[in-house]
Amino acid sequence: MLALLVGWLYSSILFHLAKQWSNDPNFSHGFFVPAFSLFVLWQDRTRLAGEPREPSSWGLLIVAFALSVLVVGVLGAELFLSRVSLLLLIAGLVIFFLGWRFFRAVLFPWMFLFLMIPIPEIVFGEITFPLQMLASKVAALLLPLLGVPVLREGNVINLPAMPLEVAEACSGIRSLLSLATLAIIYGYLIETRVWVRVALALASIPIAVAANSLRIVGTGLLVQYWDPDKAEGFFHLFSGWLVFVVSLAMLFIAHRLLQIGHRKNEARP
Repeated sequence: MLALLVGWLYSSILFHLAKQWSNDPNFSHGFFVPAFSLFVLWQDRTRLAGEPREPSSWGLLIVAFALSVLVVGVLGAELFLSRVSLLLLIAGLVIFFLGWRFFRAVLFPWMFLFLMIPIPEIVFGEITFPLQMLASKVAALLLPLLGVPVLREGNVINLPAMPLEVAEACSGIRSLLSLATLAIIYGYLIETRVWVRVALALASIPIAVAANSLRIVGTGLLVQYWDPDKAEGFFHLFSGWLVFVVSLAMLFIAHRLLQIGHRKNEARP
């Protein structure tokens, strides 16, 4: 009955959330987030079965707060608050029926669920524009070293063949969000040391930025030395996938370097 009630309350919110995952490439990784959280819970089912159940009435306060956030989100047409309220409601129910210790035991898969919620537009814009400018600056610095004269005007890189605009879609935010999510999954599956998991998650940020800057440099070289029309269409899409694969390889290399550095520290007398 409780599950049906929660499903009825959040059915439209979850429907629009899944629809945004399908239509917005920046958040298409959202489908994998709840699946991985469920996988973590299933993998830890034996340990969780041994956790003591100590129901706490504090959970009711969290449930009440979550429902208040839901009301504010619905009345204010604020999707982010409406979606976050579901996670708060889950936390409150777990604490009310199973207790704080059990909630701590499932804290990681619960916190991971926040990655499935798209960033609010105002925050998204504040992140995207600096990434656009950073990618433009890096490309404008590297292209002259490769024999391509450029004149940068904001996020537009003027090449001899044509101007190259670093649009919002080319800011790297898409690969940044996806790579950060995969870095957390990779760290959880491969590593047992918490500090290495955190380091891999943090390393995904500069890796994604660097890989996207290299993509723009490659596009500039393609425009200058081959055909400006090749910068769009299939080659543009293919370069996005290629850069993401390169980002994954760089993440793996970063992990190996962390392992080597740790072994050297352990080997020191």
